[in-house]
Formats: sequence, C-alpha cells, structure tokens
Amino acid sequence: MNLLVTGGSGFIGSNFIRYLLTETDFSGRVINVDCLTYAGNIENLSDIEARYSDRYIFIRENICNLEGMAKIFDYYSIDSICHFAAESHVDRSIAAPDAFIQSNIIGTYNLLELARKRKPRIKRFHHISTDEVYGSLGASGYFTEISPYQPTSPYSASKAASDHLVRAYWHTYELPVTLSNCSNNYGPYQFPEKLIPLIILNAMAELPLPVYGDGRNIRDWLFVRDHSAALWAILQYGRPGETYNIGGNCEIENIRLVEQVCEIIDAMPALECNSSRKDLITYVTDRPGHDRRYAIDASKINTELQWAPETPIETGLRQTIEWYIANRQWVSRVQTGAYRNWIKQHYQM
Repeated sequence: MNLLVTGGSGFIGSNFIRYLLTETDFSGRVINVDCLTYAGNIENLSDIEARYSDRYIFIRENICNLEGMAKIFDYYSIDSICHFAAESHVDRSIAAPDAFIQSNIIGTYNLLELARKRKPRIKRFHHISTDEVYGSLGASGYFTEISPYQPTSPYSASKAASDHLVRAYWHTYELPVTLSNCSNNYGPYQFPEKLIPLIILNAMAELPLPVYGDGRNIRDWLFVRDHSAALWAILQYGRPGETYNIGGNCEIENIRLVEQVCEIIDAMPALECNSSRKDLITYVTDRPGHDRRYAIDASKINTELQWAPETPIETGLRQTIEWYIANRQWVSRVQTGAYRNWIKQHYQM
C-alpha cells in the first residue's frame, strides 16, 4: 500500500499515522501531504520521520493545488487515500468561511478527480467527516448513517458538501470510497483552540476557563487513538460505498467536562493552587447557531468491523492532561508560532 494521508501533520492525522506505523501490521508507505496551516505541525511526527525514514514521507503541498497533487499521485504510485485535510474550527468558519470552502470542498474535489483518473490502481479512498453535518439533536435519539444532513455552520456545511461529492463519485464512477463521521476527538497534539486543550492549558496557568452559553450543550467524546483504530479497520475491511459513524459512547455536558478537567488537575500535586480551578469557570456569550446536542450510534461499525471505543473519558482525559504537562515546550512553540521557524530551518520552506 502506498497510502496518501492528507492533513497528516494535524491533530487526528498525526495520531493516525503514529498509530498505523507503531501499533499495527501495516507494512506499506505513508505519504503525508500537509500544507502546514496554523493547525498543522510537522513536529508532531518528527520522531516518526526519524524512526521510519524508509516508510514515512512528508511533502508540503496544498490539496487545492491540482498540478502539485497530480505529481505526488504519480511519483509515489498512490493506491490508497485517507483524507483528513480540512479546516475544522467552527468559530473560524463563522468569522472567515472562504478558507473552509476552498479546503473542504475544492480540495476534496481535486483528490476525487485525481483518484478517478487513476481508478484502476486506487484500492480505497477514505474520507473523514464529522457528526456536525447532521445538525443538532433533541434530548433523545442518536445520529445514524442514514440521518438527514442539516448543517448549521459554514464548517459543517462545507463538510456536508464534501461528503456528498465523495458519495457521488461512488455512485457515478464506482470509485471505491468509504466515509466516516466521527464525534468530538480529544487527545495529544490537539491545537490549543479546541475546548479540551484550551481548558487544560488555562487551568494549568490559573486563567479563566471560558464556557459558551449555559454550558449544557452535549457532545460525544472520542479518544483519538480509538478513532485511529476505527479508521484502520475501515481502510482494511470497510465496504466500498458505505458510511460508518464513529462515536465514543460518551455523552457529557460541556460544563461537566470542564469540571472534570479541573478535578483531575486539582488532584495533581505538581499543579497545586490555593483554590479549586472550578472557580475559574467563566460563562461567555454563546456562539451563533451553537448545536445543542450531538450523539453517535456506532452500532454499524461495531457489528460489521468489530470496533468499539476502548478508552473511558476519565482515562483519556488524564492521559491527555499528562501529555500537555509533559510537552510544555511543544505547547509554547505552537502558541507562539516558533515551530514555523523550526520548519524553515529544517525543510528550507
């Protein structure tokens, strides 16, 4: 397998590549293509690059550059694609949706066209999406693979559009695609703008902990390693043309999640403070169109591919907090942008 991983220097992509090369029987090559936007960090895989120099290749390229991507497809004889590359932060999509249209829709279209024109050698095109395409749930029920799409933000609308394109290439051209829609991921290497790392880092520094609205919005949380295992199962055994929902079986209100992070950090001797970090919780104006509840029914992937999440939220949060504590230099470099200077020095970019 010559596996093209787009967006492999981002949070989920880098964790997937790490999982693939260190915890599975995968024996092929990984070609990681990432344009290194603010959330892409080549340092996420610097140890992997050193350890697997014969099987891991990094290329800085933008999936919106059709000519550049065509050269990569042909030079490396790409036969499988795992497509992570996307703009993914809802708040940013509200402020500046144009980048989401370009990356999430045009970029996905480019990859589909390149794969279609090389279809005889393409074994699998897997597209990673989000549960946000389904919109908001009420107090009960779950999203399934046949739930109607009702996106409510520019981000989720752009992902919904890309999902429809991928399915169209299966029905129209018989391109061997699979799709997955996952719930909220968390774990090591996540960019600090997202809720869990933001709360961890602010709590460590005894800064205000912002919570939107009344804090009662509910999300289903999925540890990133569990997500990686699900994706590898789909790449190997998923049925072409099918969608698989990937959830963590872990619904929790945002406010309770924040409180749980505070409780874990408060109990760490090295991070003692004079009062509970819960006192730092600050309610802020809710964002526009904030969906109330997401919850995934993952019974299809469990039944067909025998996958289920393994990491309880308490374990996953503790491992994540410990990682951020142990990697303060990574955090500092990401927050200051210093890693971009490191990239220039090491990759002449």
